[in-house]
Amino acid sequence: MSKHHDAVIIGSGFGGSINALRLAEAGRSVLVLERGRRYPPKQFPRDVQDTNALLWRYPDKRASQGLYELRFMSGVASITAAGLGGGSLIYASIHYRPQARIFKDPRWPKAFNLDTLGSYYDKVSEALGVEPVPTQLRLPKRDAFVKAADAMGREQFDTPQAVSWNQVFGAGKGRKTCQLCAECEFGCPHGAKNTLDFTYLAKAQDLGAELATHANVSHIAPHPGGGWDVHYEDTRTGDRSVVTGARVIVAAGTLGSNEILLRSRDVTKTLPKLSARLGYGYSGNGDFLGNIQNAATSLEPWVGPDVTSVMWCFDQDPGFAIATPTFNEPVMQVLASLGQPPPNSFMRLVSERLYRKLPQLLPLAMKTGLLNKPLRRPGKGAGPASRFTTVFAIGQDNGGGRVVLRRGKLDVVWAYEQENRALVAAQQREMQRLANQYGGTYGNLATWDLFGRILTVHNLGGCALSNSADEGVVGIDGQVHGHAGLYVADGSVIPTAIGSHPAMTISAVAEWIAERVVASYA
Repeated sequence: MSKHHDAVIIGSGFGGSINALRLAEAGRSVLVLERGRRYPPKQFPRDVQDTNALLWRYPDKRASQGLYELRFMSGVASITAAGLGGGSLIYASIHYRPQARIFKDPRWPKAFNLDTLGSYYDKVSEALGVEPVPTQLRLPKRDAFVKAADAMGREQFDTPQAVSWNQVFGAGKGRKTCQLCAECEFGCPHGAKNTLDFTYLAKAQDLGAELATHANVSHIAPHPGGGWDVHYEDTRTGDRSVVTGARVIVAAGTLGSNEILLRSRDVTKTLPKLSARLGYGYSGNGDFLGNIQNAATSLEPWVGPDVTSVMWCFDQDPGFAIATPTFNEPVMQVLASLGQPPPNSFMRLVSERLYRKLPQLLPLAMKTGLLNKPLRRPGKGAGPASRFTTVFAIGQDNGGGRVVLRRGKLDVVWAYEQENRALVAAQQREMQRLANQYGGTYGNLATWDLFGRILTVHNLGGCALSNSADEGVVGIDGQVHGHAGLYVADGSVIPTAIGSHPAMTISAVAEWIAERVVASYA
């Protein structure tokens, strides 16, 4: 691996992959550093008891370098991915444009709206082969959702997805078209998802970009001769190395990018002049999870993609979207067996202490097989898995979280329940209305009832786009204020909640930034 590059990119999710391709197309030497491994379709982990293969706990547990990173932080719980392709490996492949009203929030610089981002949305759709779920597919779970939304007077639509429905889109050997196995969020075993390793990254590599896996970045420092030094560790050997980029693009995901920059400013003190706004404005994108039990008819939840459709609930403020993601049959059997038991008074008393122990307790429960099969004594309200679905509301939270380092560990500080009470209440009301249309019962995800915390898969913010360092961390070109040649291009630059599935907007903004990074060499 060369030590000097025109561009070093930290992370291989949407922001990193998009910048890698556009810079490679411009003839620049590009190095992408990814902390995780490459996952061919047949190599995604499936054994719940093999926690080292399933969970990313590095460096606390050095052997545990799996696909999912679960963080139970002070203000929120979070799930992210580690692997070549980043979050695209475990997301539901959903790509659509948000409500125009999102960009009217004054925290967005005026340069950004649906019109100015329009051509960048188009670029993403073309590069990822985005197409709607085929109408001819027999999908009872879609039919039930559409019927319920219509009865509720809600606008609904089938979600465009980066999925190979009829012919394989992009690179990669051994890939098949969608087999309707509902394993989108576990790593598609058939390679039917048009993930970043098959699209943006594959094209970038064909043009000469280097993709380095098992490279965990610690911090960034100015290079004496110009440009930026990126310090990283090989997670297999523990060896530490430094590479230099004339441009460095930080795209390690919202939590990863905030962590690297916070460490560079406050621990190694190699970037002491980063904005004081670093870490502020974190959003969980209003993610709120529940479930519907005992629907009136079979939903066949394990047939199809995880998500088929979305309904808008933007006739109120704050607004939100609702979807009903489902998974393969073994997972749905386990989830259905949990039922909808209300937390008892004792559990409420010990909930805070229990929450702090979850990082140790959850892997133990997985390793011992407690989460590998349906419970023998299912919870209250448990019914057949065929009539069960999760419900996912995604909304306009207030973006009031703050990402911090505490004793070297990343944390999100946020009184979410108190600051977003109106949003949560509205989401619960609408999800209950949906359950009524299904003829079933509704229950919140246990992490909310027990701990008063959301579980988010849509981390945003902390390195917000802004007009000055007093307002955010990066300019409208993605360049860090006061640090020429240092950029951020991922969900961390998004200054507010998107209020719906955010991958399309994160990607469009990354295309916007990539265009300006390329132009900066002129």
